[in-house]
Amino acid sequence: MSLYREGDPIRDERAPDGPIEERWDKRRFGGKLVNPANRRKMSVIVVGTGLAGGSAAATLGELGYHVTSFCYQDSPRRAHSIAAQGGINAAKNYRGDGDSVQRLFHDTVKGGDYRSRESNVYRLAQVSVEIIDQCVAQGVPFAREYGGLLDTRSFGGVQVSRTFYARGQTGQQLLLGAYQALERQVAAGTVEMFTRHEMLELIVVDGVARGIVARDMVTGEIETHTADAVVLASGGYGNVFFLSTNAKGCNVTATWRAHRKGALFANPCYTQIHPTCIPQSGEHQSKLTLMSESLRNDGRVWVPAARGDTREPGDIPEDERDYYLERLYPSFGNLVPRDIASRAAKNVCDEGRGVGPGGLGVYLDFADAIGRLGRAAVADRYGNLFEMYERITGEDPFAVPMRIYPAVHYTMGGLWVDYDLRATVPGLFVIGEANFSDHGANRLGASALMQGLADGYFVLPNTISDYLAAGPLPKVEDDHEAVVAARTSVNDRIERLLAVGGDRTPDSFHRELGALMWEYCGMERTEEGLRKAIDRIRELRAEFWSGVKVPGENEELNQALEKAGRIADFFELAELMCVDALHRTESCGGHFRAESRTPDGEALRDDEHFAYVAAWEYTGEAPVLHKEHLEYDNITMVQRSYK
Repeated sequence: MSLYREGDPIRDERAPDGPIEERWDKRRFGGKLVNPANRRKMSVIVVGTGLAGGSAAATLGELGYHVTSFCYQDSPRRAHSIAAQGGINAAKNYRGDGDSVQRLFHDTVKGGDYRSRESNVYRLAQVSVEIIDQCVAQGVPFAREYGGLLDTRSFGGVQVSRTFYARGQTGQQLLLGAYQALERQVAAGTVEMFTRHEMLELIVVDGVARGIVARDMVTGEIETHTADAVVLASGGYGNVFFLSTNAKGCNVTATWRAHRKGALFANPCYTQIHPTCIPQSGEHQSKLTLMSESLRNDGRVWVPAARGDTREPGDIPEDERDYYLERLYPSFGNLVPRDIASRAAKNVCDEGRGVGPGGLGVYLDFADAIGRLGRAAVADRYGNLFEMYERITGEDPFAVPMRIYPAVHYTMGGLWVDYDLRATVPGLFVIGEANFSDHGANRLGASALMQGLADGYFVLPNTISDYLAAGPLPKVEDDHEAVVAARTSVNDRIERLLAVGGDRTPDSFHRELGALMWEYCGMERTEEGLRKAIDRIRELRAEFWSGVKVPGENEELNQALEKAGRIADFFELAELMCVDALHRTESCGGHFRAESRTPDGEALRDDEHFAYVAAWEYTGEAPVLHKEHLEYDNITMVQRSYK
């Protein structure tokens, strides 16, 4: 049986035409508006309270809509956006180093290996300059130079300093800004907040998204909530790999439930492996820890030049070290994009030159920076990151180099959306990491925070009005057949999980699935490995539904039940990721097929056959592939080079 079949192509019907510099203004002017009195009659559900969801709910509430906001954490402040460290990009050009909206646009498209939409990326670059002003007005404490001006630093894949930061806590400070704006609207009565609630189903009435089914994670009560529109801001799916830098609660359930109800899932095989993470220390670990990419501004990456060299780093002379990123990519050095830095680290470790336990690590050395700038200056820039590293490893980065190794960090794939951020289910909008729209096959560092806040503060509030202008829609009662059917499906699924009565924990299945995905759908993929992974995923999924043990009952706080439901969705997603990776026989960005590489080992694209977005339709059997062909009028597609 074929793993998939091809359907009709798909096209972004709402993308404006004309000069790219004018498209966003043209779309905003051409969209319909909702007057303030009518906004008070309309309701919007927002799932997720990270940077995208929190800023969207706050802004929509400020506009006068009635917003119902959901998060599975005990506070919106605990959304995983808080873990972002390094910074947020914006084309302000405060340094006068040649930055511009055009350069940010070009760097992002190139960094994504020419697999993103021009219009979306240009809009992101335009809006980036507004984000910084918004956040400064909120009181976000960005780092400043001695004279009081906002400071910036560089991130991978660029040759300018456009990243604004708050030491190593940028995500936390930005999220607190969005959280304050959100809580202001909660106090004003325009936003109703539901914490400790997990979305388990999308309610679709006559083909239109009209609400969600959520479980109260404390009492187990299954609730239905309806509105005029639903916004998903539920983040990415990196935890399909089990070990990742994501918080343990991060999951794919909200977007996967929408996918099963008709929303196309785009480019699921595009996953980002971050090159600077603390290496795994043992089989006991349940997650990995990120070390910010900003460290590569001053840290130098190296390994011993000789295989099997187990000397302490301080005992290895300079001429016996290989600063391999500086050697291979002299123009960008240690600031090459994440996908390239990660593969380079894997390659030197595969050669037997890795450091630390199992040889799965490389050094990130700050000795030169400390000698050039002084310990106090380095501590001022990276102090909390150094402290975090020392607490976890017991090693002082001021005295010995950090040991780092690539780990799963972000997902560029997500639900397909058009220029207005609408999914293929009418009434459903998807923002932030939950959609696919801006980063192509590889995201540049410090662009996740930029996209989340761009979507939430500036894009969605302008585009959702065009949809809501036709409302308010007829009220959907709790006894409507579509609502009852959605609630029933959730109850049936919970009962099925509780009834299995096997002898394996949900975590044991998740760990095995994650190891499988890392081995065959991780940094390097092959046809043989992907086919093997698909067969084993299907076997493991069958074993899960016959052998998982979920103790307790629904009507209580039951974390095993929560995990089991999420892992069941991860199994289905994992198979689609492997099918997507198998069908895309080219290499591009974070998707590296061993069969498609240049003579010097770099990713080799096939623009003739794969310059498209792969948008997958759920059928319950073989998925259907819909292609959105990518057109480049403002940038010339060339083979990426950072040498």
